[in-house]
Amino acid sequence: MTDADAVSRLQELRRSIDNFDAALVHILAERFRCTKAVGVLKATHDLPPADPEREKFQIERLRRLANEADLDPDFAETFLNFIIKEVIHHHEAIAARIGGN
Repeated sequence: MTDADAVSRLQELRRSIDNFDAALVHILAERFRCTKAVGVLKATHDLPPADPEREKFQIERLRRLANEADLDPDFAETFLNFIIKEVIHHHEAIAARIGGN
C-alpha cells in the first residue's frame, strides 16, 4: 500500500466513523424521547424514577450483547450506566416539575 493509498483509506474510514457518530446521536435522541415519555408516566402515576431491577437486567443483557458483538463488556456497561444515570436525572426533573415524587 502506498502512502497515497493509506491516506485515501484513512479518509474513507473516517467518513464511515463520522456516519456512525451521526447515527449514534440520532439513536440516542430517539432513546431519550422514549425515556422522557417513561418519566412522564412514572411521575404521573407516582412511580419511582429509578428501577434497580430493570437496570440490573439491562446491564446483564448489554454485557451479553457486547460479548456477542466482540465489544468490551466493561465499556458497554460503563456506557449504559452513564445513560441510566442521565435518564434517572431526567425522570427526577420530570417528577419535580409534575409534582410527583
